[in-house]
Amino acid sequence: MIDPFLIGLAVKMLATAAVVVTASLIVERMGPFIGAMVATLPISAGPAYIFLALEHGPGFIEKASIVSLAMNAALAVFILVYALVAQKRGVLLSLACALLAWFSMAWILTHLQWGLREAVVLNVVSYSACIVIARRFLMQQGLKGKVFAVRWWDIPLRAAGVMSLVGIVVLLGRALGPAAAGIAATAPIVMTSLTLILHPRIGGPAAALVLANGLIGLVGMGFALLALHAAVPTLGTALALLLALAICVLWNASLVLLRHKAA
Repeated sequence: MIDPFLIGLAVKMLATAAVVVTASLIVERMGPFIGAMVATLPISAGPAYIFLALEHGPGFIEKASIVSLAMNAALAVFILVYALVAQKRGVLLSLACALLAWFSMAWILTHLQWGLREAVVLNVVSYSACIVIARRFLMQQGLKGKVFAVRWWDIPLRAAGVMSLVGIVVLLGRALGPAAAGIAATAPIVMTSLTLILHPRIGGPAAALVLANGLIGLVGMGFALLALHAAVPTLGTALALLLALAICVLWNASLVLLRHKAA
């Protein structure tokens, strides 16, 4: 007989793929800023945490959220390193440098004892520095005149990446505990997929522009993880996850409205 756990895992991965396909279609039809706002929504981390909540209790989610909050700071470094290298280098070298920076931070963070205060400070320092350095990329017009043509393998690639993440997170959470699950939940799967698709098509500087626009969107992810950690003990897992999702959506929507007014 087939293990019911494996059946449930397959269903969860397929459900996540449907979410990613929908989000990918939206991204392909919008500009770099709006596309970045959609890409930085919890497309992968959200479903991963939902599935972790189904497997574990509130205490597990509370601990995992601190690790994810610390790792959210590593996403800013991933984006900045990619944006710097992609100005003159190809997709493989640019992505390899960005992933090396992310894995290095992940390795360091796994060997440190993280509390809520330390994770918050790390996010403030990381995003403040990366946004200031990346401002020059945001002034580029690298996507002007570019068309986001959809190839047959674009959406399956992104869906497969996020499906893999969900499977890894659930399995890690079941086998290794909340720290490993918290790291895997914020792995740069969506950003990596976008990079592999956009860089060969529109060039490194233009792809860097898309990812750099996502820095301010990921600040909202930090607020959401902070709220998730604080709300789980009192509201319970379900309401805390809904609160975190609402914060991400409202943060990105507010950024879009502010940009529209400024324009």
